[in-house]
Amino acid sequence: MVVDLSQLKAALLKLLKEDEEFRYAVAGLIGLEEILKRLDRHEEELVKIWEELARLREDMNKRFEHYDQLFAEVFKRFEKYDQLFAEILKKLEQHDQLFAEILKRLEQHDQLFAEIFKRLDRHEERIGRVEEELARLRAEVERGFRRLDALGARWGVMTEKAFRDGLRGVVERELGLKVERWTTYDEEGRVFGFPSEVEVDVAVKDGKVILIEITSHARPYEVSLFKKKADLYAEKEGRRPDRLVIITPYAEEDAKKVAERLGIEIYTGV
Repeated sequence: MVVDLSQLKAALLKLLKEDEEFRYAVAGLIGLEEILKRLDRHEEELVKIWEELARLREDMNKRFEHYDQLFAEVFKRFEKYDQLFAEILKKLEQHDQLFAEILKRLEQHDQLFAEIFKRLDRHEERIGRVEEELARLRAEVERGFRRLDALGARWGVMTEKAFRDGLRGVVERELGLKVERWTTYDEEGRVFGFPSEVEVDVAVKDGKVILIEITSHARPYEVSLFKKKADLYAEKEGRRPDRLVIITPYAEEDAKKVAERLGIEIYTGV
């Protein structure tokens, strides 16, 4: 039987309008199919979601494993740091003990220095008193030496003059020389460096002038002075002495060298 499509549509529309039960059945049929289609799509989406979740879970598990390793390494380092900190604290405690010992010794040294400075102050006081006493003794000694010098000078002048006079007599007697005292005034200070009276012994033998210096102890500067006296004599008298003779019981070696250089004879066999 051939069914006209247009008639079929008209009949279906009439049933949908007039038959409520048919209308609900058709509506349910249409909705269920749609639901099934949607469920299929949802299932596909859920499969994709579960697959994505699985991939996420796997990735997260890998990441967690990595983080677990990192945390394990971190905790391991923390343990090392804890050991290091414990060692540092231990050394700091040792340093604290050392510093405490150092401070204790410094305090002891401060006490020792205080005692030393205290004793030094006492020593300085004693030294000051000793220095004052030494200064007083020095002044007394200097006064005593000045007195001795004055006495010695007077005694030395007297003994030197007595020696020269006595030795002059020996020279005259043994050598047959007439010794006279020649005196002049040195206006220009050629002998002593300032104007003064100058004396020297003069002897004449066979027409030769001999200047004689008699001293108990011949020193280098005395030899030089004798030469200056001879030069002054030559200037004043207009002729140079023929011989320059120093007679002494003792002549220093340097005096002998100076005399040899200046052409002065020294005789010590007296």
